[in-house]
Amino acid sequence: MTIHQTAVVDPKAELDSSVTVGPYAVIEAGVHIDADTRVEPHAVISGPTFIGKRNLIGSFATVGGAPQDLSYKGEPTELHIGDDNQVREYASIHRGTPDGNGKTVIGNSNLLMAYIHIAHDCKIGNNIILANVATLAGHVEVGDRASIGGLVAVHQFCRIGSMSYIGGVSGISLDVPPYVILAGTRNRTRISGINKIGLRRNGFSRETINNLEAAFRIIFRDESLLLKDALDVARRDVPGCPEVETLISFFENSKRGVVKRTIED
Repeated sequence: MTIHQTAVVDPKAELDSSVTVGPYAVIEAGVHIDADTRVEPHAVISGPTFIGKRNLIGSFATVGGAPQDLSYKGEPTELHIGDDNQVREYASIHRGTPDGNGKTVIGNSNLLMAYIHIAHDCKIGNNIILANVATLAGHVEVGDRASIGGLVAVHQFCRIGSMSYIGGVSGISLDVPPYVILAGTRNRTRISGINKIGLRRNGFSRETINNLEAAFRIIFRDESLLLKDALDVARRDVPGCPEVETLISFFENSKRGVVKRTIED
């Protein structure tokens, strides 16, 4: 273990012997950090927080702070971070609240760029990119391999579907379907189509992409169908494709409503 002489590490924190802690970093009681994680200068980590292996906690990041929620009264809630994440400089990530099952959870291999904010009770999957100053309000869920651009703001309780791409400076107040490209703010939010480049880069077959495009045309472009009917037609006309079923189920399970406007609307 390498801990700079100016760092402050509470005796009740638990750090693996391979952890590196830079100058003036602060690690408080209740923090658990696993192997080969690096904490850069001036970072502050509060507990209870559980950080996995091979993570980077960047300079001036604030990790595991109390939730910014007026109903929070000091209950012992938690933050869980998986393996191989980059939490870059000045990022802020907060613990959960009792109303959110007491946990904020971040998966593996995520790139969380400078100044991003992840609020209480968020559930972040794997291989996700949050670009600079992206902001997630409380209880937001982000699916695997989603990409959220710089200065994007996501309303509380929204879901961001897997493999979706959200352009910079967007404002999100409804659920974002998986596999789509979206940009805009509030009533000007528009979906431009399936995220074909992202899907190809992640090894999706041409057949799967074609199936998703066929389902997209039915759900998003056929104005003669009500949404419920469009979902039924897509399920009937594009059978046997797990990704299409994921897209359909996302709509069926939404509590906030799903962004459906396209650039042709």
